[in-house]
Amino acid sequence: MSRSCCPGPKGRKSGRHLNLTYALRLSQWHLNLISTRCSSKPPRNLEAAVAMRNTIAYPVRSARSAPCFVQAAHRVLLTLALFSLIAGASASSSTIAGPSQGNDRPAILLFIGKGTSPNDVAALERILNDNHLDFATADSNQFNQLSESQFAAHRLLIVPGGNFEDIGNGLTATTASNIRKAVRGGLNYLGICAGAFFAGSSSYNGLNLTEGVRFRFYALENRNIRKAALRIEIAGSVTLDHYWEEGPQLTGWGDVVAKYPDGTPGIVQGTTGDGWVVLSGVHPEAPDSWRRGLTFRAHQRR
Repeated sequence: MSRSCCPGPKGRKSGRHLNLTYALRLSQWHLNLISTRCSSKPPRNLEAAVAMRNTIAYPVRSARSAPCFVQAAHRVLLTLALFSLIAGASASSSTIAGPSQGNDRPAILLFIGKGTSPNDVAALERILNDNHLDFATADSNQFNQLSESQFAAHRLLIVPGGNFEDIGNGLTATTASNIRKAVRGGLNYLGICAGAFFAGSSSYNGLNLTEGVRFRFYALENRNIRKAALRIEIAGSVTLDHYWEEGPQLTGWGDVVAKYPDGTPGIVQGTTGDGWVVLSGVHPEAPDSWRRGLTFRAHQRR
């Protein structure tokens, strides 16, 4: 059975964790804009998100072009990353893209090593760059040289889609342990598809941020369906079709943020020690080129 996803070749937390469901509901601007002006730029911080949310009218239920869906889905992913970052941000945190200076570390660390999909890495880099979020990248060899404290110097670790077996096997047991300890100490973690599998109790050197829970593939995998447009239901908010490719269903750990059509968890959130962990079985970051041949429907307000 394939273990890959995605097209192509294979300051610490400030006292409390921000609820992702609440964040998504606050920033429903990114979905409402499907019906208004898809070219609008997302807000840069929580206050701006709330202000923009308060100025948006109820959405119009009508079909929109594929690029609009792509932009809206990008905003969902941006919300995940943005609010993960906010949860661990300090007053002096930098949001200026580019190399860090002195002893400062970029707020976000994006893994680009063995097993990650180059296309998914590129999609994530584009979103981070377009929104002026400070980030660094590192491959497997570089990860294997980092200590727990060096991982902990960042605020958010993103592990993208790809092949979770290769991701885990490309890292040493010591590296996996260092990441796990850094998350327990306050590093936030965003895992997408393979990155979500890797966060679980995988036998392929998984991080086990999930207290022993090992994730299975979403049910479509059992029907030999490898990719699909799936309607994801965000609790108390809206439904929106997202790109899925051999991703996990996330039963057994964390709080459910969004569900697959069969009711199993598609996005979850929770804490591991002092770290905030968000896992997604779908690809909100998927560019338009991945969506060819699939039908994406207009969103619905609940």
